Amino acid sequence: MTTIRRFCCNDLLCFASVNLDHLTETFNMSFYMTYLARWPDYFQVAEGPGNRVMGYIMGKVEGQGESWHGHVTAVTIAPEYRRQQLAKKLMNFLEEISDKIDKAYFVDLFVRASNTPAIKMYEKLGYVIYRRVLRYYSGEEDGLDMRKALSRDVEKKSMIPLKRPIRPDELEYDSI
Repeated sequence: MTTIRRFCCNDLLCFASVNLDHLTETFNMSFYMTYLARWPDYFQVAEGPGNRVMGYIMGKVEGQGESWHGHVTAVTIAPEYRRQQLAKKLMNFLEEISDKIDKAYFVDLFVRASNTPAIKMYEKLGYVIYRRVLRYYSGEEDGLDMRKALSRDVEKKSMIPLKRPIRPDELEYDSI
């Protein structure tokens, strides 16, 4: 049986195996701790029998006005637990918090342009490619900014794709 629960500090010592995937971004401890302290509702873990970490999602809420949105910073599932809809469950959890609690207009995420399985999964979940960010990952690989409108964005304006790619220095960031 899988349990979705809030990520806690002890999980930082148990989730290294989940991050071994070459497509998963691994951050320093202070980065994880900042998210845990500032956006605890957006940091969830999927736990299996024996308290084994199967995967996690880490996100935040940011922006202003019609750009107020939930952001998926990382979602990853250990290879042995993939294809069990865990990522979908974690994404639905973050979307629900963004929509019902924080009243966000949309949820966004960035994904490597080469990560076709993830892109297809996000599309099945209702995400569209909003824009391409040139050389987003380590100055080498393009990233895709994908978005899904929430109930507050009745006209789905947040999902209207940009016509041209952008550079990382053109992104709007809220400082953490």
